[in-house]
Amino acid sequence: MGNCCASPIDHKKKKKEEKKRYSGAPPNIVVLKNPTGRNIEKRYELGVELGRGEFGVTYLCTDKATGETFACKSISKKKLLTIVDIEDVRREVAIMRHLPAHPNIVSLKDTYEDDHSVHLVMELCEGGELFDRIVDRGHYTERAAAMVLQTIVEVVQNCHNHGVIHRDLKPENFLFANKKENAPLKAIDFGLSIFFKPGERFNEIVGSPYYMAPEVLKRNYGPEVDVWSAGVILYILLCGVPPFWAETEQGIAQEIVNSVVEFKRDPWPKVCDSAKDLVKRMLDPDLKKRATAKEVLEHPWLQNAKKAPTVDLGDTVRARLQQFSLMNKLKKKALRVVAEHLSVDDVADIKATFNKMDINEKGHITIEELQHGLHEFGHQIPDADIKILMEAADADGDGTLEYGEFVAVSIHLRKIGNDEHLHKAFQYFDQNNSGYIEIEELKNCLADDLGPNHEEVINAIIHDVDTDKDGKISYDEFATMMKAGTDWRKASRQYSRERFSSVSTHLMIEQSLS
Repeated sequence: MGNCCASPIDHKKKKKEEKKRYSGAPPNIVVLKNPTGRNIEKRYELGVELGRGEFGVTYLCTDKATGETFACKSISKKKLLTIVDIEDVRREVAIMRHLPAHPNIVSLKDTYEDDHSVHLVMELCEGGELFDRIVDRGHYTERAAAMVLQTIVEVVQNCHNHGVIHRDLKPENFLFANKKENAPLKAIDFGLSIFFKPGERFNEIVGSPYYMAPEVLKRNYGPEVDVWSAGVILYILLCGVPPFWAETEQGIAQEIVNSVVEFKRDPWPKVCDSAKDLVKRMLDPDLKKRATAKEVLEHPWLQNAKKAPTVDLGDTVRARLQQFSLMNKLKKKALRVVAEHLSVDDVADIKATFNKMDINEKGHITIEELQHGLHEFGHQIPDADIKILMEAADADGDGTLEYGEFVAVSIHLRKIGNDEHLHKAFQYFDQNNSGYIEIEELKNCLADDLGPNHEEVINAIIHDVDTDKDGKISYDEFATMMKAGTDWRKASRQYSRERFSSVSTHLMIEQSLS
């Protein structure tokens, strides 16, 4: 399920007309074309929950006849608030059906749709996330990074050859098929992917901030963005931190636009010149000079991947990767609690709010009406920021917000700005109700995700979030972590499965380019 906020440029008129026909609570609409069936339980038994997102839950799924296990993503129709959300599901399924079988792309087995949910039965990947596997191995080399990149770029090439841009390449979207040492790495999420034709350009700001190409921020891009994102992953694989980071999301966006790649910090002196050359070619802001997927795979460093240095890149890189991964998991768990407490009932009055703001009853909200309405309803947002919010949310660029666009804004403001929801997330971690998240509580909540050197990692997270340095995390410090992007370990915005995944990111991006 993706969060793309507009159609390709040449489809804006069609999208606008569809939005006008769709006005709020989801109708009894058929989402999928030619699903396998209606009753998933006739063939499959849904088991334990594997994950939870904005739109649904992923379960362990067992074929009753064969005993074979799969993953089933069940998407609640009640959470599909706009026609854009519905089209996202349709497109995700269409792309997974369109792409030919590939050893490094998770396969779609079956699709079901009943009155309440859409069910996607997919290949099960039980081997864990990319970074976690690297940390667990205890020995990490340039050769290992080369083999990972080769797999990722082969996925990119396969997508591009079949008219698909992935648009959300990041380490979290790659899982190992099983726990065996030689398990294949697989791309698992096509929720933001989109079909494209040669020469077609897109303007939606989608994806995860650290991995966005500069042309995404400038709203004019094509398939080249996937090579950029893969280049960011390569940089992280080799040194443990993203190439473009800053104290704020606005700063991150500016760093991406500036596109200055640095090779001074450890362990870059240990990394061969050929690997650095490939990083530079993948992270070239000039689209004419940026390597294509084919050129990346033909680069000497990958052509000789099996001969790449096996010198250990050091404990520093592994520690950075583990901190990066664990902070992501901390924020994901917190966001899951927030999402769970934002029920369908919580958004039932959004339509009424929209109607109150729509003073002229034209079916859309102007900037003046949004300013007046937000202030009237207690959102203390400066007018300059409301203007940026308006621009980020106005997917079709007509200068107003239709209902579907307003829903995305409302959900964001409620989820991230509502202290009630953040308090519930905080309480999840504050197990002894002391008013603080302490080291032992953080260990307990992240127990399933901890690997070697976990003491050091937990201490690093506490140190980053604990601004008053009293050795524990207060509610205010927790809320600051959730609401803002500060250090790179804290700022990994994992909202990209949500509609308008991080409006604040969009705000900062727009501000940095203005």
